[in-house]
Amino acid sequence: MSRCIPGDRPVLVNEAVELTRRLKLSHIRRHPLELVPTTRAQRWDHAELVRVLLAEEAAGRDATNLRTRRARAGFPAGKTLHDWDSTASCIPRPTQDALTSLEWVGRRENLCVCGPSGTGKSHFCEALGQAAVEAGMTVAWFTIEDLGTLVRRHRADDSITRALARLIRTDLIIIDDIGLLPVSPDAAEGFYRLVDAAYERRSLAISSNLHPSGFDTQGDSYRLAQATAGKG
Repeated sequence: MSRCIPGDRPVLVNEAVELTRRLKLSHIRRHPLELVPTTRAQRWDHAELVRVLLAEEAAGRDATNLRTRRARAGFPAGKTLHDWDSTASCIPRPTQDALTSLEWVGRRENLCVCGPSGTGKSHFCEALGQAAVEAGMTVAWFTIEDLGTLVRRHRADDSITRALARLIRTDLIIIDDIGLLPVSPDAAEGFYRLVDAAYERRSLAISSNLHPSGFDTQGDSYRLAQATAGKG
């Protein structure tokens, strides 16, 4: 049986660091040198050392994934539920609690927040999106005109269907400020295509200056009638 003499410790630590590099354990890599004195002073057994190192790797990966999901979401202002004043909103508190639970996202339901400018619609939608990211979900933030840009970008090679298929892999898609400005034909097409592609597959959250009844003047909607009656 081999024995480790004191002079071997730097070599063994360096070998361990090299193994973390090969295995892409970047968060563990920062800690072996720091933990050597601690393991001696506190007389940790091997299992405790392994547990601490793996916990550091897991925590580091979680933090990195959170930053990545937040960056990919494209949030505009960094608004969260921590700076949301629930008492100042006209949304009933039980409704706010139900929405912030995010259970509706798991059920692939949709949300439309309506009201005049300055009433907190965008803030609340972004705060819900931030909470979803923190809960491990993926989120995408768009303005209505961003959808028009998406349509124009993919029109040349007719790849909009594929682009939307990639987009609806996202758990929650937020469309901000419908009705604030006139909607271009490209934006209207993008919105229609997105709603159609996401129907019963993913959750949409929409903020609008218009009531949903003003979204469509083509006649009565069976789905809208179901939703209004609490059946859809």
